[in-house]
Amino acid sequence: MKLYGERSAHQTSLSGLIVGVVYALTIVGILQLCIWLYPNAQFTTFRFVALFTGSLSFIVFSNQRYHTLSDSSYSVHSFGTIVRLWMGIFFALILVNYLTKSGGDFSRVVMMTWFISTPFALMIASLLCRFMLLRLYSSREMTRTAIFIGFSEDAQQLAEAISHAKLMGITSLGYFDNRSGARGAPTTLKNLGTLAQARDWILQHPVDIVFIGLFNTRSHELIPVVDALQDSVASIYFVPESHLFGMAQIQQAEIAGVPVLIAYETPFLGVARVVKRLFDIVFSSLILLGLSPLMVALAIGVKLSSPGPVFFRQKRYGIGGIEIDVLKFRSMRDDIKDSAGEVKQATADDARITPFGHFIRKTSLDELPQFLNVLKGSMSIVGPRPHATQHNELYRKQIRGYMLRHKVKPGITGWAQVNGLRGETSTLDKMEKRIEYDLYYIRNWSLKQDFIIVLRTIGLIFKDRNAY
Repeated sequence: MKLYGERSAHQTSLSGLIVGVVYALTIVGILQLCIWLYPNAQFTTFRFVALFTGSLSFIVFSNQRYHTLSDSSYSVHSFGTIVRLWMGIFFALILVNYLTKSGGDFSRVVMMTWFISTPFALMIASLLCRFMLLRLYSSREMTRTAIFIGFSEDAQQLAEAISHAKLMGITSLGYFDNRSGARGAPTTLKNLGTLAQARDWILQHPVDIVFIGLFNTRSHELIPVVDALQDSVASIYFVPESHLFGMAQIQQAEIAGVPVLIAYETPFLGVARVVKRLFDIVFSSLILLGLSPLMVALAIGVKLSSPGPVFFRQKRYGIGGIEIDVLKFRSMRDDIKDSAGEVKQATADDARITPFGHFIRKTSLDELPQFLNVLKGSMSIVGPRPHATQHNELYRKQIRGYMLRHKVKPGITGWAQVNGLRGETSTLDKMEKRIEYDLYYIRNWSLKQDFIIVLRTIGLIFKDRNAY
């Protein structure tokens, strides 16, 4: 359960329900229109298509992770997001029809017309949903008032975010703080007084929500305020200062019935760990069986390209910071170390890369032996890419939270790589950005996200500018 979840969880689930239903009806409605415009098609033939895509569309488009509900957006989804998600839904339908051999009677004219026209209809639906949700959450019944007590830096960020998020349905009245002027406070937010004055104000002014900042606030100053709040009907949220923990993604949980705040934790515990491992075993086994002839051909190509072993073994950190041997098809000449014995990252036009090595690096075929690492259990299909141990020791001293990427197994591909952060990290900023994406993946892991990353990785094989 995340902090600030009571109201926002209700509103986001409601908005997700509305969007999911509208989109599902739109998709089925466009299918019906296409069938009506093409007399040779019968709706009874497409009944399964309507049921499958309607259900899947509701699940996909109701997911809050794809919504853009900020005040600056004009629709619930961007057109690019709509096209990407719709293509995934449509090709899932094609796959199901192929596996069940039930697509023979479908009109190709209807299917292609439906496929092309649906994104434009969904964009219109997205605009309408945005308008409906704004009207809904700006109504008097859906809005609530809030004040801030102990205006910490994170409380200031929260106030600023609330002021730009009408769909939250929260109106901030002001803040109480013992400092004469809380640094960075929004200019539109009124200073209501000191903490000592907060108690009397709360007793005289009914308020719906109270946010209490926990940084730079002494307990004896908060006790009278908390006592007054117990005699009110206000919802109370504590805002911990994220800098105390080193990151902003703090979550609330319980351990043995005791509430705790989580700053860092692995997502692969219990059932999630089993599911992740099963995904790795099944996927890597299929890849190794299906691509074994190709891997044999690549091994021969590596051997003929230059003297040296077929595989390149490099010491890298695995889960828990323990060293593992990561396998790759060798793409460079065997003299990969400089005079100091340090491993250098490959760069564009690197003279050490053989012509055949350039090909297998560009197409990511050099990574195929790592499926053996996955089957063995030292790596995963998806996860933070492992770095050479020298790079780990260098960057762990320069980037805060760097070693947190080793709370999970390293992966053949990862969230950073499919977002353009593959290959050489020539500057500290680039490495910091890669770590940011790695930590985002760990905090937001899902099996669905792994599938998306795998599909996007396949696409990068043909058009990755960062591979060399």
